[in-house]
Amino acid sequence: MPDHFIQNAPVAAESLVIPVTACDGARCELLATLPAGRWQQLLYWMPAMGMPARHYLPLAQALAVAGVAVVLHEWRGIGSSDRRAGRDCDWGYRQLLQDDLPAGMAAVRQRWPQARCWLGGHSLGGQLGLLYASLHPHDFAGMVLVASGAPYWRRFRHGWLIGAAYALAPWLAALVGHLPGRRIGFGGNEARGVIADWARSGRSGRYAVAGMTRISSACWPRCNCRCWRCDCSRTGSVRRPRWHGCWASSVRPRVAWRRSRATTWMARRPTISAG
Repeated sequence: MPDHFIQNAPVAAESLVIPVTACDGARCELLATLPAGRWQQLLYWMPAMGMPARHYLPLAQALAVAGVAVVLHEWRGIGSSDRRAGRDCDWGYRQLLQDDLPAGMAAVRQRWPQARCWLGGHSLGGQLGLLYASLHPHDFAGMVLVASGAPYWRRFRHGWLIGAAYALAPWLAALVGHLPGRRIGFGGNEARGVIADWARSGRSGRYAVAGMTRISSACWPRCNCRCWRCDCSRTGSVRRPRWHGCWASSVRPRVAWRRSRATTWMARRPTISAG
């Protein structure tokens, strides 16, 4: 998104910090940005691996100007989360999908029960969003995905190198106690379980979460809600998704959102008060 657009954008009606506690006691804060006036559509947004929620505030501000409320999820171990990955503190996709996301969604539903809720995410956030939507297929109006292709190693230009990374990352995480993403320049400091689940999907092209029998062995779970794939290019173009051949390796994600068919469609009928 151009800097001049952010600077000249009208201020959203309200910004909220929503404390959330998961069923296992893990705590974090959701960041909500609400449009001025009345609104109907709400986008629950999940960041990429290792990205704090606050990094997506410019995107939330732009969507609020377009009439869409945005709630930014905070991943366990990142930003406002009270957990940090280490040898004595570990978790995987199961905790993110079964503990953290339900707690965040419950807080949103309690505050805005009449909102038409969309689920969206960037990179790993979009992938986990699809998994979560497959478990709760009737809870969302649709999906908004940014650079969220499956990280299957055979779809990358230098696949053998990516495949080697998928083999080495869990080994490094086990050796150190967590993946030192800040030090090596990839993601954040990630839990061993998250890296094991991520590497497994990258090696096989399939999502099988340890401890969750409801996640099938299919390459992508079945999800009947409508989806938009947002290509984060210079033009900020938005088009309907191509499930085969839409891979994260071909996109360099950056916030370059501009008002489009998707945001106009989501904000078409504002009927809920900002409060």
